[in-house]
This record gives sequence, structure tokens and C-alpha cells, in this order.
Amino acid sequence: MTLFERVEQALDSIRPYLQTDGGNVSIEEITADNVVKLKLLGTCANCSMSIMTFKAGLEQAIKKAVPEIVAVEAINITDMNDPNAITPNQL
Repeated sequence: MTLFERVEQALDSIRPYLQTDGGNVSIEEITADNVVKLKLLGTCANCSMSIMTFKAGLEQAIKKAVPEIVAVEAINITDMNDPNAITPNQL
């Protein structure tokens, strides 16, 4: 199984939760130095919880399932400085 397929499989474990709320995620790129770049889709793209979803869900699932991934980045996540953003330390 390729690196891409393994990351996709990890995301598939999270997708039902995203889809319940009208969202999803796609892999935009896996760089040569094993950095995964994700794009949040649907309601996830502008949700105030997107930082939480990304950090506690997507990033953790990928790093657990595919340990050679060194970093996970979202290309369109809600900015941490957005007054509506909900971060992990707020829960």
C-alpha cells in the first residue's frame, strides 16, 4: 500500500464524523519530506471548530496510522487569531 493510500485510509476513519456535519477533507499533497497537506471541505472549511477537528482528529489519526508522516498541515483552516475560532485549550 502506498503512503497516499495509507493516509487516505486514516482519513476514512474520520470522514463519517465530518460528513455528519456536512464536511469532508481531501489530500492536496504529500511532500517529498512526508508532510501531508489537507484541504477541509464543505462546512469544515469555515467552521469555528476546524482547528479542533484538525488537531484532535485529522492530524492525530494520520500520525498514528502512518508514523513516517512528520507533519500535517491544513491549507484552509480557520485562523487561530479568528475571534470565532475554538482551539483545543478552550475545551
